[in-house]
Amino acid sequence: MQKRKLGKSGLEVSAIGLGCMGMDHAYGKPANREEMIKLIRKAVELGCNFFDTAVVYGEANEELLGDALAPVRNQVVIATKFGITGQEIINDRPQNILNSSPQSIREQLEGSLKRLKVDSIDLYYQHRIDPHLEPEAVAETMKDLIAEGKVKAWGLSNAPIDYMKRAHAVCPIAAIENQYSMMWREPEKELFDICEELDVAFVAYSPLGNGFLSGKYTKDTTYEEGDFRSLMGRFKPAVIDHNQQLLALIARVAKSKNATSAQVVLAWELAQKPFIIPIPGTTKLTRLEENLGGADINLTKEELASLNNALAKIDVDETHF
Repeated sequence: MQKRKLGKSGLEVSAIGLGCMGMDHAYGKPANREEMIKLIRKAVELGCNFFDTAVVYGEANEELLGDALAPVRNQVVIATKFGITGQEIINDRPQNILNSSPQSIREQLEGSLKRLKVDSIDLYYQHRIDPHLEPEAVAETMKDLIAEGKVKAWGLSNAPIDYMKRAHAVCPIAAIENQYSMMWREPEKELFDICEELDVAFVAYSPLGNGFLSGKYTKDTTYEEGDFRSLMGRFKPAVIDHNQQLLALIARVAKSKNATSAQVVLAWELAQKPFIIPIPGTTKLTRLEENLGGADINLTKEELASLNNALAKIDVDETHF
């Protein structure tokens, strides 16, 4: 598989990575451990070397990656996150408990190192900013941890642009992680310019719109208990109806390329910018093979231009929460 750079960190990762959140969090009950270990190791065999996790997905998610990747540690790049130390229920909704103080970061880091069975974290994101701390303070801590060899590179997830610039000035970030897909194109307005300006990677979570863009979900789809898609706006019947034109366009292109809709969506995303790295998640081997196969789909300049022109004419409902 082709590789892409994580900014100026010196780290290179597969053009498509694997988001591991859904193996334990947000999509129903935790997946079978033995099956997930097989799936993760199969991903490595297929050329994927970039794996994304976080403590808030459950400590078991980091432990899973630690167990699965221990035999191939020197072949992979593992990303995990700090900054969210727990959740609390406020007005019947879960709210993140945020702490990025130097002491807390170090405590969070030690826990992740132990669970992942590694001596250093390859890419360590601040998952959400701490409103009580300036970005310079967080960046100084990351600079120290990189100097100590406990972190190789760091990044920011869902951070304001000014925050990114101020943090980067103190300790260069390697990657920005945000949602990006055909139905959530907000990053195109400013974030991609920032990536080019700072020379950092853009790691795209939910590149398939939480699976919506695969075309495999309908108004009649039922979700198991704990699957947050049952509550997401983009899976409401009215929104699904509204976005059928988008799904139909993707399906037509997929047919012309002898590919699946998911593969075309991922190929489109890779073609947008050379610094974009999508990290679709799955718990199914067939989907893993399908998703990683998206890197083999080549969209010519003419095909990409035609697809983007068609997309621009479609009124996409970007509702996702």
